[in-house]
Amino acid sequence: MAKYFGTDGFRGEANVNLTADHAYKIGRFLGCYFREKHDREGDRFPPRVVIGKDTRRSSYMLEYCLAGGLTASGCDCYLLHVTTTPCVAYITKTDEFDCGIMISASHNPYYDNGIKLINSCGEKMGEEIVSQLEAFLDGKSGEVPFATRDRIAKTVDYVSGRNRYMGYLISLGIYSFKGMRIGLDCANGSAWNIAKCVFEALGASVYMIGAEPNGVNINYMTGSTYMDEISDFVKAKRLDVGFAYDGDADRCLCVDEKGNVVDGDKILYISAKYMKEKNLLSGNTVVTTVMSNMGLYKSLDKLGVSYIKTDVGDRFVYEAIKKSAYKLGGEQSGHIIYSKYATTGDGILTSLMIMEIMLATKRKLSDLASEMKVYPQSLINVRVKDKKKAVESEGVKDALRQAEGLLGDKGRILLRASGTEPVIRVMVEAETKSLCQETAQSLAEAVEKTQ
Repeated sequence: MAKYFGTDGFRGEANVNLTADHAYKIGRFLGCYFREKHDREGDRFPPRVVIGKDTRRSSYMLEYCLAGGLTASGCDCYLLHVTTTPCVAYITKTDEFDCGIMISASHNPYYDNGIKLINSCGEKMGEEIVSQLEAFLDGKSGEVPFATRDRIAKTVDYVSGRNRYMGYLISLGIYSFKGMRIGLDCANGSAWNIAKCVFEALGASVYMIGAEPNGVNINYMTGSTYMDEISDFVKAKRLDVGFAYDGDADRCLCVDEKGNVVDGDKILYISAKYMKEKNLLSGNTVVTTVMSNMGLYKSLDKLGVSYIKTDVGDRFVYEAIKKSAYKLGGEQSGHIIYSKYATTGDGILTSLMIMEIMLATKRKLSDLASEMKVYPQSLINVRVKDKKKAVESEGVKDALRQAEGLLGDKGRILLRASGTEPVIRVMVEAETKSLCQETAQSLAEAVEKTQ
């Protein structure tokens, strides 16, 4: 298992687990890596890396440290400034950068931050480079040379790249949104200065919350991990639909006109049905994760749509999509990948796809979502000091066996360590809500006793 980089990059509390020094060294390594690659290939032009960041106060610190390391190693650094993770992925691919970097801890609190690495194809960076980078961070691979004289590189303001990404999203809107009243919760994060422009350009009347970032309020009581705000907002303003993003806007969850939450599983169902009807669902298959609700699978069975399950993480979803050229996949949390248009989950793109389906079918979101019946599900996140110790504990294993025996074939349990946080996730599905909650609570208590 990687020491620093998990399923979604290098993440930790800013200047505690993820420091300015880490960022500088990552920049130094990547700059040297791509500089040497260009030299081997006889390319006389310097390598280029593009960087985006979210609205956390620490993102500025990490951005400047990364840029310093990159330029010191001879790599030109292009700054998108505050933008979304899918924007960085799109620009890295379309503008042929050697690498993209997104500074964000996604849905985590403001005091956390992260560094996500994106390859030249707009995908998550491969393990080979990451393992070399980790060895360098641990001092196991020696120093890297500084660039000198005309090889010292430069930084470039590249806000034009962000604007082109916005133009790309607007170009995907095949219907006018005129007359539609749309609520957006931008989590005081990356989407706050992009989403409104996209929806207004397509003709919608836009109403916003979570759009006043101050560096320390990202994801706080707002966004896709706190849906009460957008739900109440849609009902109070009598809006047609609401969309909530996370800190770096690679997730989206929806709210229908009645204020009911439409999660990633229902988004997958609605999208799969529409795409199948339009003959757009390659392989007649949807890629899901082990966290998806049993109700999704039963609903897909009724549609005659196949599905596969991956480990949790949009990286694994995308790998399965790419391997078999599928067009749709995602997570219950709202990472939805429409691979015809993007290489990563894109919250704003997901919103546009849902709008397309609503307008094409002339149906409200509540009507579209009602076709999928959800099994009661309980999810408890237990913070721990040692994830491995918790998962391998005999006490936890005994509690798990007892719970599985109680549920039989009328429910399921998933107990897994988070790849991005010091958390054990306990998920239970059963026929009744009370049985879900009781079973999940007993397992959570067993996990807590291990610490």
